[in-house]
Parts: sequence; C-alpha cells; structure tokens
Amino acid sequence: MIEPIKRGARGPAVEDIQKRLLMLGYDLGPTGIDGVFLGATWDAVHAFQSERALAEDGVVGNETWSSLVDATFRLGDRLLYLKFPYFHGQDVRLLQGAMNALGFACGNPDGIFGAFTERAVREFQSNIAQPGDGIVGAETVRAIERLRHVWHDKDPSAPVALKVAPARAADLLARRPVALLGLDEIGNDVAARVANLAIATEPSAVVAVDDDSMSDVAMIIRLGSGIATQVGGACPRLVVESVEDSALEPRLLTALSAVEGSREVVIDFVPELLGDDAARQRVAVRMLDAVCSALSREGEMW
Repeated sequence: MIEPIKRGARGPAVEDIQKRLLMLGYDLGPTGIDGVFLGATWDAVHAFQSERALAEDGVVGNETWSSLVDATFRLGDRLLYLKFPYFHGQDVRLLQGAMNALGFACGNPDGIFGAFTERAVREFQSNIAQPGDGIVGAETVRAIERLRHVWHDKDPSAPVALKVAPARAADLLARRPVALLGLDEIGNDVAARVANLAIATEPSAVVAVDDDSMSDVAMIIRLGSGIATQVGGACPRLVVESVEDSALEPRLLTALSAVEGSREVVIDFVPELLGDDAARQRVAVRMLDAVCSALSREGEMW
C-alpha cells in the first residue's frame, strides 16, 4: 500500500511519478521534474488514468501507481521468469512481441509472463545455444537486443495464429501429487520455488511443500545442501554440482528407479551454487522439468 499522492503534494515521491510520466511521453510543462504535484503534472496523471481506464481522479493511489510502474518497466530492468503471481508489465509485453516476431509463438502480447511466454523464451534460448531455462536475465536480454533489427517495428502479434507449444506436463501436475520437503534454508527455498512454478504452469497442480502425509503421493523429494551423509535409510541420493545440470532429468529418473518400490529421493545441492535468486530459480526450473519427466514415465518405473 502507498499513501495516496494528491494535488499539491511535494517531494521525492512526486519526482518519481514525474520521471515515469516523462518516460511515457507526457508533457509536464516548462518546470518538468520539480517534485510539485500541480498543473501539468496533475493533467498528465489524469490523462494517464483516462488512457488506462483507471478512476480519473488525478490521485496516484495503489492502482494508478502500479499501472505507472508496469508501463515504465524496460526489458532488462528485472529478472523475468515464470512464477505466481505472474510478472506483468511493459517489459513482458515487449518480450512477448519480440518472441512472436522472431517466430517463437507465445500468444497475444498481454504483458503477463505466463506458461506459454516461458515456453517461447525457452525455445528461443535453445535456438541460440543458451540454457533453455525460461529465465530472462542479462544474457538473454542481450541476445534479444542483438536481434532488434529483426523484431523491432514488426507486428508483435503476427504469429498469434501459430500453435502455441504446450507448457510442460500440466495434466500430470494436476493428477499426480508430489511432496517437496526442504531439509535446510536452501532446500526450503528451492522447494517453494518448484511448487510455485508448478502452480504457475498449472493452477490445479497438486504439489505440497513440507507435507508428506498426502495420500497416493506420486513421489517425495527431499531437498537440501550438503546433506548427503545426514539422511539415513536406503533412499536414493542425487548430488547436484552445477546450476546448468542438463543431466538432472535422466539422473532423477535413475535415482527413482534405483530402489525397487521407492518413490522417494534426496536432492543434495552444492551450497555455493545457489547463492542468488537466478541460480535458485534456474535449479527450480530444472527440478520441475525432471519431476514432469519422471511423472510421464511413471508406468515404466513402478
């Protein structure tokens, strides 16, 4: 929640609003960015609200502020990836238009980074020999910018009629419960990210975090860092030593098949690999892909 900013207000918050209005091409008059919410600034806010179908009261409350922020995000301002609630904004809309124009269909550019947008990004990344993780970071943004001459000024919705590729095994996520159990802070964080990704892919996904009491659970995955010697029993263990571990899917399948009748596995991450948001999200993407792959081959293993 923000304190509503009304006509006559002054200060840094007003300057921030003025900067965003200027970015969007609104005329603030001769005074420009002066930190005073009067005259041309109030008119610009009112015009912005009118164009965005917002309440035309000239007050910058939560809805108007959120819309201003969304409208002024530039591609590369933040890390974009599939999560719920979805990322949304002008940077996502620009990304979608670029993907469509480059031939990686993600549907109508609506400014919402959903499952089909992630799928398009992953196909684009694989096409340019980048890790196909669907995470739009600095390297992917640079690749898109290098191709600006191809997609700039093109119809951003041109290939909307093309068939949009399915996103993961959404039907399996909805039908087969999976339990994710964190064994430490890193494990808890990755487990929560995998569950969030599953819900962002398929809202009816049945993925529980820190709860292995579900009936008819398809698999139980325990996640942590440096814990391979701390968990007893005959549970298979899989040590992940690289964020870019492209072999994670077959290795998870092997681990789940190693002990007859077992649907439980321990994933042990090398701690220093997961020190930032991008690395943890990248591992979560790999994990969910591996889970979906295992679910799709469930009949072959058990």
